[in-house]
Amino acid sequence: MLINTQKKVAPGIRGLYADLSHSGKIPGPFCILLFSFLLGGCARPSVQEPVTLTLLEEWSNKTFSDARQQELQQFTRETGIRVSLLPSPESARQRLALWKELLGTGTSGPDVYGIDVVWPGILNDDFIDLKPYFANEISSQFPAIAASYIVDNKLVAMPYRADVGLLYYRTDLLRQYGYREPPTTWDELDILAARIQAGERAKGRKQFWGFVWQGAADEVLTCNALEWQAAEGGGRIIEEDQSISVNNPRAIRAWQRAAHWVGSISPLAVAGYREWDSLNVWVAGDAAFMRNWPSAYADSQAAGSPIRNKFDIALLPGGKVGQVGTLGGWGLAVSRFSAHPREALELVRYLTRRDVQVKRSRVLSQPPTLPELYNLPEMLEANPRFVLLSQAFRTGIVSRPSNVTGKKYQDVTDAYISAVHSVLTGEKRAPEAAAALENDLVRITGFKKGPPREASAQP
Repeated sequence: MLINTQKKVAPGIRGLYADLSHSGKIPGPFCILLFSFLLGGCARPSVQEPVTLTLLEEWSNKTFSDARQQELQQFTRETGIRVSLLPSPESARQRLALWKELLGTGTSGPDVYGIDVVWPGILNDDFIDLKPYFANEISSQFPAIAASYIVDNKLVAMPYRADVGLLYYRTDLLRQYGYREPPTTWDELDILAARIQAGERAKGRKQFWGFVWQGAADEVLTCNALEWQAAEGGGRIIEEDQSISVNNPRAIRAWQRAAHWVGSISPLAVAGYREWDSLNVWVAGDAAFMRNWPSAYADSQAAGSPIRNKFDIALLPGGKVGQVGTLGGWGLAVSRFSAHPREALELVRYLTRRDVQVKRSRVLSQPPTLPELYNLPEMLEANPRFVLLSQAFRTGIVSRPSNVTGKKYQDVTDAYISAVHSVLTGEKRAPEAAAALENDLVRITGFKKGPPREASAQP
């Protein structure tokens, strides 16, 4: 059995190793570790050995990984089931490529996969339907979060981590420059960031910036740019009725404004920034504002951080139709190729359990996916800012068009990323990029052009 399984898995993993290592996208040591693990771990354990599950998900930082290992150790104590946690690439694009390659082998590999909130439509064929096992639990989630993991009435994954784009701001600098509150519109942010940046540089801080964010040509740019345009009524790229809406004046103006930030209130290098890059500048004390996810809070407030107790968070600035942050997060899915589906379901149930989410939120300041938890005194005492997050998950989010585009979402987001990035780098003018993108999306999806839902409702 082991020999046959190895023969099936090895060619796929060798190909993955060769493609990704030669492209430089994933470090060699990671590929070697994963290659060795899968070749050695495809055989089922003997009846004398306890079951060992494999979990593949994103690793955001060491603090998160250490906390996850403690959770898994507690799971083993409760159930006797062991869990091996695999490392993963940093980039969302790299992760998806790896997930698709492993699932594409059609053989037993990882049992439980962490999947991004925009992947269910892409990967749903490879996971079992969790609805029969989690019908009660999924009804207790934030509706918008739950809906993101349902494809054709199939629950592809159980949400276990909720994310939304947020504004981080320096409270001490705002007071120093005469501001009581953070900006509530993008235009206000532009003004405040420029003033604080000029003042700090006049003091000799030549590397101080007004605003850092994520402009790298990766999924995180879709998240950032969607926030800019949706707040102005520029739509969500492709609407729920399948109309391609991205080529409109409000989206174009939002892209142009962001391009103006590059080299003015944001460094030129911001067009290559991912989350960690902007976080490093922010934690060093070299920025007045930052767009990031809730997970950045723990690092910003860590012992020894130069900005500890000098910052706060707010909803992202808005525009003509309000303030919105892109919905992010991860769910847990069970591979239909798992050799241990019953045990895998136990692991998903444990990691999404109420008490585990409470503890995780207290340790990592990680937002839970259950609305009821945001009302617990013990949660609010440790994380008073969860009141803001609860508001965001109920009324202040915009979702990427992943459900409406299904398996074509990766091509859609790649085209969008390329168009927006070309504007940020000055390669193309925004109207030209939006028009070309519109034609690309028609070709990719077969959908028709139409107005943004928000903009069409405007006078």
